[in-house]
Amino acid sequence: MTTQKTTSESVLEAIKLSAQIEDLLVSRNLRGMKTVQASLRKGYCLRAAMMMHECDGHVLIGTGFPVADTFETDGPVGAISLYRAFEAVGARPIMVCGDPLASAIAEEFTVEKLPIGDVFISDRMAQAARILEKYQPQLVISIERPGQAEDASYYNMRGESIVVNSASFDEIIYEAGCPTIAIGDGGNEIGMGNVRPALRGLDIKPAVTRCNELIVADVSNWGGHALVAMMGWLSGKDLLADFDNRDVLSYLSERGSVDGVTRENTLTEDGLSVEYGDKMLHGLRNLTGFKDK
Repeated sequence: MTTQKTTSESVLEAIKLSAQIEDLLVSRNLRGMKTVQASLRKGYCLRAAMMMHECDGHVLIGTGFPVADTFETDGPVGAISLYRAFEAVGARPIMVCGDPLASAIAEEFTVEKLPIGDVFISDRMAQAARILEKYQPQLVISIERPGQAEDASYYNMRGESIVVNSASFDEIIYEAGCPTIAIGDGGNEIGMGNVRPALRGLDIKPAVTRCNELIVADVSNWGGHALVAMMGWLSGKDLLADFDNRDVLSYLSERGSVDGVTRENTLTEDGLSVEYGDKMLHGLRNLTGFKDK
């Protein structure tokens, strides 16, 4: 696998590229993430991608946000993008999620299923310890996973409790023993504990779970694609070349997904048509120099 040569010029180029991607991810500012971005140290996409670039073993990818007794499209699409990219570079990704998503994708992906509902903390900790011991991950990524609020419960963007339908990935983040990355778009996801003061102006019950590197985006899926693009730039491989956004949305739709905003079974992400995701993918490939190659 080819990699970018490390020179002072290449470092500056990487930092500039990361900043461009970070700005692109929040350019629509759908839920206030542009404001939250100001609390993050620039270069977070690059730093996260460098963590990913080092992996050749197991990587745990937690995803799945419960909506209307099923799962939303935002999160799993980006998780699939990450999963395929890790496979392409020789790492061994594992999807970690609860039902119904876990069962829906188990035939096509390696899945570790989490229990859903109000599970005792001791049981959640034991489950996390078992998973971490089993896989000895080099990296743990959370993409659009509900994060525990200050009261240790889970809430959606409307402030409604979703604990009965949620699986807890927080303990795996807490106890990972390796670098952790989280991607979110609203403030109630794992990782948002990194920017708690910046969330005070949002009408939500914010998550308090922290991570090593937080990626904020208008749509969490797009944050996943961005890290794939950045890792591809580092490795010299166009890791988004074969990703078909519509096909992945169709795959999830056939298995019961809904849009997280409209709660309808459509090929959309947070109320946005597939064309918006396609445009983001094209933009990321353009920035990383792979478009039309």
